[in-house]
Amino acid sequence: MGAPAERTGVDGALGRRLRGAAGLAALAGLAWVARDVPAALGGRLTGARAERAARSPQFRDGAFRNPGGTRSMAGAPDRNLIRELIFGKQKRRPSAPVPLLRPGAAAPAADAARELNVVWYGHASALIEIEGGKVLLDPVWSERCSPSTLVGPRRLHEPPVRLDELPPVDAILISHDHYDHLDMATVQALTALQSAPFLVPLGVGAHLDRWGVPAARIVELDWSESHRVAGLEITATAAQHFSGRGLRRDGTLWSSWVVAGAHRKVFYTGDSGYFDGYAEIGERYGPFDVTLMQIGAYDRAWPSIHMFPEEAVAAHLDLRGGLLLPVHWATFNLALHDWSEPVDRIWAEAKARDVRLAVPRPGERVTVDDPPAVDGWWQAVA
Repeated sequence: MGAPAERTGVDGALGRRLRGAAGLAALAGLAWVARDVPAALGGRLTGARAERAARSPQFRDGAFRNPGGTRSMAGAPDRNLIRELIFGKQKRRPSAPVPLLRPGAAAPAADAARELNVVWYGHASALIEIEGGKVLLDPVWSERCSPSTLVGPRRLHEPPVRLDELPPVDAILISHDHYDHLDMATVQALTALQSAPFLVPLGVGAHLDRWGVPAARIVELDWSESHRVAGLEITATAAQHFSGRGLRRDGTLWSSWVVAGAHRKVFYTGDSGYFDGYAEIGERYGPFDVTLMQIGAYDRAWPSIHMFPEEAVAAHLDLRGGLLLPVHWATFNLALHDWSEPVDRIWAEAKARDVRLAVPRPGERVTVDDPPAVDGWWQAVA
């Protein structure tokens, strides 16, 4: 028999050309991803910044540590976790658009000296309006929380307002350097749009340096250190978490935050597992008019570094909190639980323990002294 005729399917020359073109396209895509990653990874601690970090009580053996020596994962991922990630039946995305609100100007407070509102923009991003001051928490406006614009967890809803629609703020607080809390593009935009200082845990200033934030606008704090701005005392407080934007872990510190005016006080967890530090913070800095508590992205594989919703209620009580406002849910898919599970669980636990709760829609302003009733709005889209 003579040689078989040239085939034009995927096994023939045409197929080889197509596969070659696809391979080149894939390589080009990888090159693009690789190109936009290095800057987003941030900076490294050097010089005086590294020396200051080394003097911190939280810094031991070349890295920052939790007092209890916790690990970010409870051992290697087990088969059940991997199986659930691939085959799990959890409903990890809403089935309808998340309702968004556009906050207008805040209504004049009956007593401006006691004003206290919170606008939640989604995930951990929020604006605290306190006694005439404005403090922005963990702003992330990018489409993905990732070092790349092409891969990584993608938003489940748009930001309710554009960055250029934010009011002038007095301080921008960053809890730690994970991508869902510290976003290069957002920081660079806010550097141009705002004049406020960035208050960050030790070492995080190295990232801001690399991204062009002026040194005069970077304030790095260790736990229990404070900075005054616009009549507010802002204090970095303990958290039980970890840090890292690349392969190296724990080269920068993580923190929770206390924002205190003359009359009102706010606590924000950042990311943290449940630990006895909450009772200590409540004793030293509380009571708090409102606590912004991390409730999402939990799993039994990492119980020490993210709270379960019931633990968030317990921490709120330890902190001597008044109103509880849950954050760190709804916007990014970062764990295996159902999209609405965190807020369903915290609503049930808050009712069981007689805790005042507000669950705003993204963009909704909550007046702490007169919060909206919890109406289960998320259940219609879950």
